[in-house]
Amino acid sequence: MTARSAGPRSEGPGVLALALPALVVLAAEPLYLLVDTAVVGNLGTVALGGLAVGGGLLAWAAGLLNFLAYGTTARAARRAGAGDRSGAVSEGVQATWLALGLGLAVLLAFQLLAGPLTRALAGGAGAVADAGEQWLRIAAVGAPLLLVSLAGNGWLRGVQELRRPVRYVLAGSLVSLVLCPVLVYPAGLGLAGSAVANVTGQAVTAALFLVALGRERVAWRPRPAAVRAQLVIGRDLLLRAAVLQVAFLAAAGVAARAGTVPLAAHQIALQLFLFLALVLDAYAIAAQTLVGQALGRGSPAEARATARRVALWGAGTGVLIGGALLALRGVLLPLFTDDPAVVAQAEVVWWFLAGMQPLAGLVFALDGVLIGAGDVGYLRTLTIGSALLGFLPLSLLALPLGWGLAGVWTGLTVFIALRLTGTVVRVAGDRWLGAPETVTA
Repeated sequence: MTARSAGPRSEGPGVLALALPALVVLAAEPLYLLVDTAVVGNLGTVALGGLAVGGGLLAWAAGLLNFLAYGTTARAARRAGAGDRSGAVSEGVQATWLALGLGLAVLLAFQLLAGPLTRALAGGAGAVADAGEQWLRIAAVGAPLLLVSLAGNGWLRGVQELRRPVRYVLAGSLVSLVLCPVLVYPAGLGLAGSAVANVTGQAVTAALFLVALGRERVAWRPRPAAVRAQLVIGRDLLLRAAVLQVAFLAAAGVAARAGTVPLAAHQIALQLFLFLALVLDAYAIAAQTLVGQALGRGSPAEARATARRVALWGAGTGVLIGGALLALRGVLLPLFTDDPAVVAQAEVVWWFLAGMQPLAGLVFALDGVLIGAGDVGYLRTLTIGSALLGFLPLSLLALPLGWGLAGVWTGLTVFIALRLTGTVVRVAGDRWLGAPETVTA
């Protein structure tokens, strides 16, 4: 691809204009799950445990397959940047076919394995495992719909249309929010009502994305070569996501073996970390779109300028979040627990949580730069290496060496720092600008 632009362009939406709608989409599902948890919680601990088990399994599958959004954004943005909107939308068509295929596979797997999986996660047979199995069998029907929505988010982000995904996701979430308490209580469906509401909302969102795709008037014929090309970038992103999942599970296992109090403190800090990661990841999505379009236009200078801007936004937001966490420590911690022992352990972890936010903001933003450039093979290798060299060794040694939660969270901080070092070195060079093409076939 030859360069067609000597310098960065100033027109078009900026980082914040793309990041804010992306943040709304990212936050919609966790916020709905909080409401769903509150509704189901009134059914009792068995129903709540079943939701945690079944919902955790479905969320795990969706997290692993999130490449349908991120990979599609990068590919569609390249084509849109080159002035080929129909080609960008065609990437959405192929991603939708892939989403349907993978979604049906997930649905089949959960129907066959729902019992063994929920029993394994619940620690054996029992009422909680049975409740989780019931919820999962129903909610899994929505897996193809959920993945179609991920693909739809991907191509619309790629063509810089961020408002429509917000409307579609909020519409589906609103339907679920209204139906959930109605189906659980007046309709008498109990926990099953939560699953039905979940599927109904996903159906609404997926239908809106499909209608948007249909209005573009592009060919709907599946192209195996294009699907295979998407699977290549998807493979690397999936491996990266799987390593992250394993690392977090290992850290949780170490915290659990340290005792109930450390585990509770770890859970509080980890959930806050994951929630804040959603906020910071909005910059990664903006970077994917802007970098992909810049390289599609043949403008490496514009891609570099975008990398600098998103890096500043990510790091700056991380500094603000870290400062707020420290300033509000005395206010936030009592919201999660009134146990003095848990508070004491959480205060130790709090310094790690706050201190790593600027690093996390910067590394997430630069991750988005490299994904937008199609440099996902490097990200895969960097993530695996950082986990094997930093996160896992320090986390696993924390228990036998008596480091406790401080050791676990030192491992997480080193993991972020290693990833940051690797991404900064990569973006400072030129190889990412000529990363493997993301829009072949």
